[in-house]
Amino acid sequence: MSDENPVLFGLYVPPHPHPLLAPGENAGWGELRAAYDECRQRIEASDADVIIIYSTTWPSIVGHQIQVQPEPEWVHVDDDFHFLGSMPYKFRMDAEFGHAYADAAEARGLHSRTVAYHGFPIDTGSVVALSLLNPDNRIPACIVSSNMYSNRAETIVLGKAARDALIEQGKKAVVVVVATLSNRMFTAHVEPSEDRIHSHKDEEWNQKILEFFGAGRLEDISQLSRDIHGQIRVQKVVAYKPAWWMAATMGQHNNYDGEVLAYAALHGSGGAVIQLTPATGSLGDKEFDEDDVEFYRGDRDVLDKGMKE
Repeated sequence: MSDENPVLFGLYVPPHPHPLLAPGENAGWGELRAAYDECRQRIEASDADVIIIYSTTWPSIVGHQIQVQPEPEWVHVDDDFHFLGSMPYKFRMDAEFGHAYADAAEARGLHSRTVAYHGFPIDTGSVVALSLLNPDNRIPACIVSSNMYSNRAETIVLGKAARDALIEQGKKAVVVVVATLSNRMFTAHVEPSEDRIHSHKDEEWNQKILEFFGAGRLEDISQLSRDIHGQIRVQKVVAYKPAWWMAATMGQHNNYDGEVLAYAALHGSGGAVIQLTPATGSLGDKEFDEDDVEFYRGDRDVLDKGMKE
């Protein structure tokens, strides 16, 4: 890591509770759990000051919410897979960083607010990620929501605000995106031994995404997100907001060492544990089509431009 980069490495992990609650019921779920455990050890061996979680299973409607309750504690049950059991948790949040993140987001033109009250329903993805990656709460965390209606510009600015807060506080971070690859799931119960990726098309596109990740081509994934999204056609995929936020937070380039630690089906969806580490090498200059954004100034209202009332 260069002296200027506050992000040590980034992780991309699935939100479903199977690796946490039922890793022994399916070989693939067990491989995902083993990959989580490996990442936990790598986090513990790092000198990270904070773990930043961007979770696609915490949707927000107006603006961006950031968890700053110092020790959120509750028992969570997943909406879809409640039969797997309960997930009791008690986490440690970096409230100081959370407030700084919210301020940095506001400074870049975003609407942001902090959340701090007992019993706030922390989402499945965040519960799974923190329970497996930081089980002893050795490192304080920060969880930020994924706004359902934010566009690319807004999401990129949200990622840049995270870097602003890290630099301002002089902290180093591990960033964690909690999201699936393909997200088409079976609508009926599937026995663990029969779990598989929902369709051949989903599998093909998952493999394309994994190839890009393995080569460390994060900005390429971000730039190509609309094309990938058009093929898989589901919202909570790597091709959408998670890739935009991750690239903006870590650095918008392809200079990463990528490692796919595990990939498996989770009730038909594509689950993967991936690590991206900033590197000194480069894939060369790229001609990107998507523009870069520093401040969010609202929707462009392209259709109304120049029209008189």
